Formats: sequence, C-alpha cells, structure tokens
Amino acid sequence: MKKLIVILAALGLLPYALQAQTDPEILASDIRYHLKYLASSALAGRGSGTEGNRTAAAYIADWMKRDAISPAGDGGSYFQSFEFVAAVRLGDSNHLAIIPPAPAEPLVFVANQDFRPLAFSSSATVSGELLFAGYGISAPDSNYDDYQGLDARDRVVVVLRYGPDGTDPHSPFAKYTSFRNKARVARDKGAAAIIFLNGPRDEQDDDLLKLTYDQSFESSGIPALSMKRDVIERLIAPSGMNLRALQDSIKASRKPVRISLSGTAARIQTDVRKVKARTANVAGLLKGNDTLLNSQVVILGAHFDHLGYGGRGSGSLVPDTIAVHPGADDNASGTSGLLELMEAFSAKRKELKRSILFLFFSGEELGTLGSGYYVNHPLVPLERSVAMVNMDMVGRLENGRLTVYGTGTSPVWAPLLSRFNKDSSFTIKTIPDGFGPSDHSQFYGKDMPVLFFFTGTHNDYHKPSDTWEKINYAGEERVVRYVKKIVDAVDVMPERPAFARSQAPAPASSGDARSFSVTLGIIPDYAEGTEGMKIGGIRPNGPAEKAGLKAGDVITKMAGKKVLNIYDYMGLLGELKAGDVVEIEALRGGAIVTLKATMEKRK
Repeated sequence: MKKLIVILAALGLLPYALQAQTDPEILASDIRYHLKYLASSALAGRGSGTEGNRTAAAYIADWMKRDAISPAGDGGSYFQSFEFVAAVRLGDSNHLAIIPPAPAEPLVFVANQDFRPLAFSSSATVSGELLFAGYGISAPDSNYDDYQGLDARDRVVVVLRYGPDGTDPHSPFAKYTSFRNKARVARDKGAAAIIFLNGPRDEQDDDLLKLTYDQSFESSGIPALSMKRDVIERLIAPSGMNLRALQDSIKASRKPVRISLSGTAARIQTDVRKVKARTANVAGLLKGNDTLLNSQVVILGAHFDHLGYGGRGSGSLVPDTIAVHPGADDNASGTSGLLELMEAFSAKRKELKRSILFLFFSGEELGTLGSGYYVNHPLVPLERSVAMVNMDMVGRLENGRLTVYGTGTSPVWAPLLSRFNKDSSFTIKTIPDGFGPSDHSQFYGKDMPVLFFFTGTHNDYHKPSDTWEKINYAGEERVVRYVKKIVDAVDVMPERPAFARSQAPAPASSGDARSFSVTLGIIPDYAEGTEGMKIGGIRPNGPAEKAGLKAGDVITKMAGKKVLNIYDYMGLLGELKAGDVVEIEALRGGAIVTLKATMEKRK
C-alpha cells in the first residue's frame, strides 16, 4: 500500500493533503507547507465560487479526514454550501433612444457601444424628458445644490461624473460623488432614471463605465446607465455652451450652471441580471470527553477565500491589474494556522473536555458571507457554542506586535491573554470591541464571546504581491501556539466564558467609511439580500440602542428618505450632522416600527 501511495504521489494523482507528513506539534515548517500551497498560482487566488476556491476547500476537507475530524457539514459531509451573487451581466433587453423635438428623428443607440447600464441599475422600462443636473450633487454643507430650482420628477436626469473639483479625493464634494449616491439623490428627487457622462475636463477618452459589481448587488431603485457624451454635446451646442466650458465655470464659481434640454426626451429599457454561484464553508467537529462539558463547543475559525484575479469590484487595491491575488497573509496564513491547530488538538483528543468546531469560511472578502450564513444556519446550536476564536492575517508578525480584537466580550479574556504572555513575548494591542473587520463579528452579533488575532496590514494587502515568501513563519508559529494555549484554558474551565457587551467601539477604518462624520451605532448585515438595510448588531450606548433599534431590524426609511440598501444608508449618513434628530422606519417581525435617533459624532 505504501508503495502504491508513493507511485500515485509521484504521478500527482493523490489529494495534495495526503502527499505530506506533518508533525502534530505546531511548527513553522508545517505552516509553510500548507500556506505555500494555498497561496500558489494553482489555486488562482481562491475567489469564492471559483475552481481554486473549491480546490482549497477540498484540501482542507482532506486534512480533516486525515486528522480524524468528524464531518459537521451538510448531509454528513465537510461542506456547508450556500449561494451568493458572484457577478452581474446584461440581459438581452437593453435599449436607449433619445427623442429630440419634432421634426427630428429619434436617435437609437446600441448597448455596450453607445451606452451601458450600471451594475446597480434597476431593470425597468421608463421614459421621460431629459434634465441636465450638473454633477448631480446636493451638498448643503458646501452651499452647493445642482438640483436647486429644478423639478426632477419623472425626468431622466443627466449628470457628469465626479464633482466641481474633479477627481480630488480631498475635495469637500468627494463624499457626494459616488455613482450610487448620485443615483440615490436622483431617485429621492423623483427622477425616472439617471444617465452618467464623462466630463471632458476629467476624462479625455469617452469610454463607457465598466459593468463592475459591488458587495451589495442591490438595485438603486431606478435605471442607471453610462452614455457617451457626444450626443449631449450636440444637444447643448445651440445654447453656445459645451461641457468643458460648463465644468470650468462650475469649478471657478462653485455654483451650478443651468442648461436646458427642454423638449428632448429619452426612452430607456434596462435589463441587468444577477449571476449566482455557490461556495461552501468547511466544517469539522472534534468531540470532547467530559460528559458534563462535551455538549459545549468552542469554535475556531479562519476564512480561506481571497480575491481571485482581482479587478474592479473585487476589493483589490490595484483594481486595474488582472492577476492572481495569492492572499498569502489574507488569509492563507489564518487557514494554515487553523489547520495546525486542528492537527494539534486531534493529537490530544483524549484530553479534551469540550468539543471543538473547526470552521473554515468562504465569502469573507464579499462581506463575511460565509460566517453570516453560518450564524443564521448553525451546524451546532449557537446556545451550545461558548466562544469563537478567529485568525485572519496572522502571517506578518513584526517586532512581536499582535492585535487582539474582542478582549471586552468576556471577563475571562484579559487574564488569559496576560497569563500566557508573562514573558512579554508579544506587544499586544487590545481592542475590546467584538465587532471588527473579519468573521468573528457575525458571532459577536449573536452575543457570543469572541477573540480575533491579527498581525496587522501591510503594503501587500489585497495586491498580487501578497505572496508566500513574505510570511514570517516563525512569527506565525508563535501566534498559533499562543492561540492554542488560550483555547486549552477555555477547554478546561468549569464554567463557560461569560458574555459581555463591549462598551468601547473599534477604531474607525480608513477609506470610504471615513466619508461621513456621524454614526448611528449599528453593524450592517452584509449576508442578507433583503430590501432595506438589515442591522447585524447594535453598539452599546450608541444612538441606535438609545432609540430602541435592535439587531435583525431592517431600516427602510431614514430622515424621510427611502433606504433600499447599505449604500443608501451610507449616503444619508454623509448628509447628517452630530445632534441631528432623525426619524427611522424599520421592519421588525413583519411590522413597521417608527423611532427617533439622535446622531452622534463618529469617533
């Protein structure tokens, strides 16, 4: 039999997991073995729903089988399958006609050549008179409103991309310039549709916007499309104005410029379709031995998906580069660490008191979809799950600096973290909040004590340069051994760790989240595809909790405006100030509740 295994391995016919011998001890060499494969070009970035992702899941399941970890997934398997929206595509019914005043003939345009619907466009057939609305920005804090004095009801609004300061990210207008926010404003003004143009001052080439998707996939509520600007240039030429002169005037005066398109209408039909795919979490259970405690489960988790080949909408920080994003640190490091923990605990299975559930999540890069699916479809009842310990990006330990989220979610965490770091091997930054940028947030939202171990971001984050040879394997070994000591201590506790709601919020993230200065104190639920903005969690003592909002509520209206998705919600936050009292309508248990919340400054 051994001879056959050697032959099959040489021919590459064995599952990768069965071609190696690893040590039950947590070793840097074993971490390197797993990680080098998971971050290899063969797995093509492990994007959710791809063959590389499925191969990674099979690899993990092979190791579970080898370590005699019992299947905990669907139908006696190691896999918990779920569906998600992987992309969008244009259907067959996309049409655009511009109808000038008689006797001129309608101008009929070709999809993907002259115009293109955006990924968040609703699918609908509409018609209406064209209305030029500058940049489509309503910014009262900057005393600027492209819609002032205009009636957009039932009109097809035409707007320029960006804002009066062009592409400047530091402009006071920058927070108003996203496509979704402009579509939301147009919809709230009663527009039938919105058309985006490239202004000649910002884009020399008049290319159509690409059909890229985001994590929400939810419709803006009106048709939204990109169109080449030459038609509008021809329509406004009789006024003596052109788009470049218009942009120059707005930049210089900081005031909107009015152009009449009166008598010119548009007929629009949009057909944008979601492309669904399946992916799976990988789950295995190691049963404890104490008859009083083995019904309780400690969850150890890490996500194994990454960004695939990148591209726009993927989360890549070089979105114009189509190349394998190996995700060595994010999160082949956490996956490899969890495989090592799994092998180590399997080797001492007879000593375990509580049971351990090993969860490898997919869909994290799409908005913690896998962990979100799990907490709503648990394989082990959540009431029997006593804690969740998560590892995400633990491969770049530098000078012993380790960040641990969730330290305020149970009174047992701080003493344990200190006890096993008596030699100050790590310089630990503790973040009490149980919400944070990884899968543990979903479990904290279900009132479960959590810890999240993280060695920090770096210049290779979400880029093709996050490769296996840049990992600090000795440092990761130290982190994983440290995690094991804490889990060992939880395993033998006579009582389950008490849950506590952390009073301290996590530090604000960078990027788009900084485009607004106020907070409602909620955590969105990205895993739900419902119309509205579902609340995944409530921050203690925040405006939402004080107003009476609860986890599971779906916000449908805020400050008198519809909320169809998280982008509507974020856009509205950008319009509010600390101290504003806003009325919120939310769906709760099939009924609408109306509450008032006082916005607070974002910390």
